Formats: sequence, structure tokens, C-alpha cells
Amino acid sequence: MQKRPLTLLLASALIAGCNSSDGNASTSDAAVSVSPSVVHGVRIEAVPAQFSAYSDAGYNRYVAVKAPSGKAIHILIMDRLSDFQIIKAVNVLNHYLTPVEGTRYGSAEQKRKVANAMADNGAILKLMNYYDEPKYNDDLDGQPLFEEEIQVEGGAWYVQQDYDNHRDAAYEEILHLVHDYGIGVLNAPNVSETALPKFQQELNAIQQQALGNAYNPPAETVREWQQEISVDQEYLAAVIDSYYGLWGAFEGRGMWGMYQVKSRSDFARYDAAAKQIVEQIFSPTINYDAYIADSFNGTFKLKFDSNTPYTHHAQYLTKVTLSGANNSNVELNGYDNTVTGNTGVNTVIVHGKKAEYQMTLTDNNVILLNDLVSGRDGDNRLSNIEKIQFTDQIHSL
Repeated sequence: MQKRPLTLLLASALIAGCNSSDGNASTSDAAVSVSPSVVHGVRIEAVPAQFSAYSDAGYNRYVAVKAPSGKAIHILIMDRLSDFQIIKAVNVLNHYLTPVEGTRYGSAEQKRKVANAMADNGAILKLMNYYDEPKYNDDLDGQPLFEEEIQVEGGAWYVQQDYDNHRDAAYEEILHLVHDYGIGVLNAPNVSETALPKFQQELNAIQQQALGNAYNPPAETVREWQQEISVDQEYLAAVIDSYYGLWGAFEGRGMWGMYQVKSRSDFARYDAAAKQIVEQIFSPTINYDAYIADSFNGTFKLKFDSNTPYTHHAQYLTKVTLSGANNSNVELNGYDNTVTGNTGVNTVIVHGKKAEYQMTLTDNNVILLNDLVSGRDGDNRLSNIEKIQFTDQIHSL
């Protein structure tokens, strides 16, 4: 394994580049402007002088995610990555750094330690052109994540769930960065500061129980990982991918068939301890605001639908912002959702009659839509939404 050399939450993140008509389409090969700009709260700028070797290798943009210490976690970006893909990467990183109160390893203090350790250890995420092949790789320090591995919510790759060509590897690769440089890996010799030593020990014990049972990589691969001291990282990535539904639409089991757990419901049968430790460090829902690709048209479903492959993953989203001008809709799930519309006509779809909901307009024109039936649509915040589709009528706002 190549060394995957918030405000704790996105206080400062630096994006430039061309918006594309499709969330996954890359920019052209022409020069991309690197004038500092802010896109959906993320600031992008030119590559700093200290990373001149990266500039020479084709990286032309930079994002800094500031740890509480004030130091930066660095993101270096090549020219083909779209704004939407950069935002997705920043969002996933911040998801892992967001506190989850009431947990053993995810409190605000513990996540501060993780973020500070990442910055102190020089964590670098490399967003690279094309896909993971030797001809597109480089020897520069950092955790690679390739253009064709980043699915943007609502983009064609996300909707189609094409595992052969465009599997969503963002959660896996960014978790490796957080794990190696922040959380720390048991017995790893090359990172000086680790934030969560007890988590490392517990995870390692769970991994050893799962290896050869719920988790079955090829023997040769396991030997290679053992030499690199990377079995824990690869195992946790498999767990996280299945926990957030990333393998739900795949024909085989989780992580290319290596992990018996395919979706969250499988943990109780195959690897209950893994689910328990994940929920002691990360949120059960995806806590970032997902910016839906401006190419999306139709209804973006947050509620699981077995006939809509991407909902294996989208069912865990709680916040979405529609982009562009298409007349797109959003179907709510059972969590408390926050939905922001675009410049088109947008409808929010719920699952009960109008009389079963309470609607309140706030001073800043946000609609609070509260489902009076427990366990169905939750309490929601709607901004820039033109209609609500109840089961018995469509209400114009």
C-alpha cells in the first residue's frame, strides 16, 4: 500500500476551476484559472510556493482545511477535477472530522486531536487526473484519490453506480488519510503523533477476529498488507463503505467480494463488533451538505428505493442543495432533512397527507416542515422550495 502519507469543520478550505455541466465531467485540458474563489463555502487558490514540486507535476489548485491548531491539512488538485468533485472530497474529509457527541472516540475533543495530528503529521490529499494506473501516478507524498473515483451526488456516475469504471472511492481513500495521519495505526513505525491509541487497539482486535471470517482478502494481499502494517486501514475502509451503503448496488458482497457485510443490515449477522466501533467514532448519517450535480434532472431520492441503485447510499444523506437550473425535486427520508433549492422550480416530496404536517415560515423565509407522524419524515428545513407534494395534494409555497 502506498503510504497514505474544523475549524474542525471547514473553517478554511481553499477551490478554483471551471464548473462543468455534469458533476463528474472534468475540466478541459486548457489552462484553468487559479484566481482565488469560493464555491459553496470552499475556498480554492493557486498552489503555494512550498508545494512547487506538485506544481511541476501538474497540480494547479490548492485547498487548505484548517485544524483547530491553525495548521492546515493540505489538498493538492490537478486540472481535470471539477468543482463538484473538489467539494465532495472536502465534504468527506469534514464528515470524518465532525464530532459525534456521546461516543467513546468521536467527541469534539477527540476529533480536535485527530485533525491537529493530521496537520502536525503533514497530511496531504492528492486529487489526481484520470484513474489509478502507473502512468497517471506520481511519487509525491500524499494520499491519492483519482478523478474517476469521485462520484458527485446526482452526477451520472453516482446515479448509474458503475462499479467497474467509476466506483466511489472517496470514502475509502480519505479515510486512509484520516486513519494514517490522524487516528493512528497500531504498531505503525512512521507517524510520530497519533490521536486515538485506544481506538487503534480496539480496532486491531476486531480486525483480527474478522480476518478469515467476515473479511476474506486473498492470502497474498493479506501478506502484503501485513508487511506494510496496513490490514487495519484496509479493513476499516471496507467496514465504512458497507456501513454507508456504498456496496449496496453491487452484485457481490462488500469491497469487491472480500467483505461478507454488504449493507448495514448485514453487520448483525457477520461482523457486529465492527458496526459498534464505527458508531463510536463516526455519525450514522452523512452529515455534510451534498451539492447535487447541476446536470441532475428529476427527483433525487433520499428515501431508500430498491429500484434506484444510488439510494443504497443516499438514504444516509440528511442535507442536500440542488445546483443549476433544472426543475429537480427531492424526496425526503426518515431523518431530519435540510433541503435547499436551485434556480428552477423545486418540489419536496413527503409521504403523508397535508393535515399530518405542521408548516411554519421563519423570518428568513425558511419553511419548517414537521411530520406529526412519528418515524416517517421527521422535522425538516426547506429553503428556496416552490412546492411540497403530499400524498393527497401539491401545496405551492
